This record gives sequence, structure tokens and C-alpha cells, in this order.
Amino acid sequence: MSGKLLDPADVRRALTRIAHEILERDRGAADLGLVGIGNRGGGLARRLAGEIERIEGTQVPVGVLDITFYRDDIGMHAEAPEVHETRIAFDVTGMTVVLVDDVLFTGRTIRAAMDALMDLGRPRKIQLAVLVDRGHRELPIRADFVGKNVPTSRADDVRVLVAELDGEDAVVVEESR
Repeated sequence: MSGKLLDPADVRRALTRIAHEILERDRGAADLGLVGIGNRGGGLARRLAGEIERIEGTQVPVGVLDITFYRDDIGMHAEAPEVHETRIAFDVTGMTVVLVDDVLFTGRTIRAAMDALMDLGRPRKIQLAVLVDRGHRELPIRADFVGKNVPTSRADDVRVLVAELDGEDAVVVEESR
């Protein structure tokens, strides 16, 4: 499989559906916080918050989590990791926190994100929303909210493009060579 999987309209519809599913499962937006993993997850979390506000009329706090030093592969690569800032301006303790990421693959990023989040407080509940779930889990982690399930080869490259960083919204799969 190779090519564009989701176009801008597909991404918008997926995020709208995920926002509705979050509100339905959590019975509204009370005590809800969205935390994006990295830049792409942060952008998706901000959009989900906008959708939730549009639907529910409630502003949901949004933060961005850097997991660089929580990764289990740190030091396994020759290049130094690129560190970003964690920006969460609300107390996660007692809240339902939805971690937001672009692609769910092995589950290792999510494990690192949960460790990083727990260092900031003790959420009442942690949920996971991803735009794309491509399978191939190495850890027992699953998403609560999924934009699209995509069967891929382990070697395929699944890239999520977001307008804020890439100038367009899309999900692209490139076959390994």
C-alpha cells in the first residue's frame, strides 16, 4: 500500500468524530484535559479542543508533552535526541487526560508519554486518541479513540502531515523499498 490515505476533509471528519466519541464516553467535558505528544500530537489536541468547544460550548485545557527522556531507546542512536518543551499549564491530578498522538505503532511512545504524564500528577483516568492506528504493537497498549485503522507492513512509513507544520493535512503511507 502506498499513497495518500487521508486528505484534509478525511482528517477533519476523523477529528470531529473523535471529539464526539470523547464527549460521549466521558459524558461531557468536565474535568477533561487534552495532552498532545510532541508537535503533531499538540496540533491535533488543539484541534480536538476546538471541536469539543464547538460541540459542547466548553473550553478544554490543552498541553503538549515532550517524552524525549522517557523513551526506552534513548542512547541507542548515534545522534543526540531533539528535546522540546513540555507545556502543560493545568494540574492533571484528578482529571481525565486524553493523550493525543498522530500514529500508534509499537506502543512505546505511549508508554513513555504515560510515564512523563505521571511525573506531573495523578490523573483520574488516562485515555488515548490517535489519528492513525497502524498495528504492530510491542506493548499491551490500545487506543480508546482512533481516526483510522491502517494495516501496514512493519517497514512501511506512515506520515501524518498537519497544516500547522507541513502546510497541509494528510496521512501518507510509503512502502518500504
